[in-house]
Amino acid sequence: MIKSILVTGGTKGIGRAIISRFAAEGFDIFTCSRNAKELEELKEQIESEFSGIKVFAKQADLSQKEEVKAFAEYVKGIATPDVLVNNTGIFLPGSIHDEPEGNFELMMETNLFSAYHLTRAFVKEMIARKSGYIFSMGSIAGTTAYPNGGSYAVSKWAMLGMTKCLREELKPHQIKVTSILPGATYTASWEGSDLPLERFMKAEDVAECVWGAYNLSPQSVVEEITIRPQLGDI
Repeated sequence: MIKSILVTGGTKGIGRAIISRFAAEGFDIFTCSRNAKELEELKEQIESEFSGIKVFAKQADLSQKEEVKAFAEYVKGIATPDVLVNNTGIFLPGSIHDEPEGNFELMMETNLFSAYHLTRAFVKEMIARKSGYIFSMGSIAGTTAYPNGGSYAVSKWAMLGMTKCLREELKPHQIKVTSILPGATYTASWEGSDLPLERFMKAEDVAECVWGAYNLSPQSVVEEITIRPQLGDI
């Protein structure tokens, strides 16, 4: 039976790299994005590059609870994925005491609430079949305080806490849970930066870590993966 992976925010950066890595291993793909054109391009590329792979893509803004639920129902109408990667996220720099009004709500809704609601949509089916793997895309900003981290850091600390809770809850049900905590990775968030590309991690390296964790035996689980640029944080 063909396995499948659901990766939110799959058209760019780490999400796209994870999709390519799992497609190369024969996984069908479920994904979403706010940009319909980018979803069409992703579907065309993956299905042409990896023979036999199907990409099921739906436009959705996961900062909106109702759109999270609609996307979940779309996926469940086809299959319950073997792997769920809560990757959707947004980064807006700023300090808690003076960042623009609305930053907190937007980043909590996008970075945390989307993962909460989407996980709840699939976890009962995973429990029933006694298998599944949930990855949450956190950040080193969720373990280390930064002056300009603001609400982004708050959302990622909360994501780590939620993932730790899920790990404990799902142990008895043979469902694995892993927190991915990357440092600066060259994605759209860093476009325009005057730092040299060599200073950043590659999205493909994060994807390789996800694939490696997935491939451990049933007796083992990687609970957290922290990945940093070789020369340290930016």
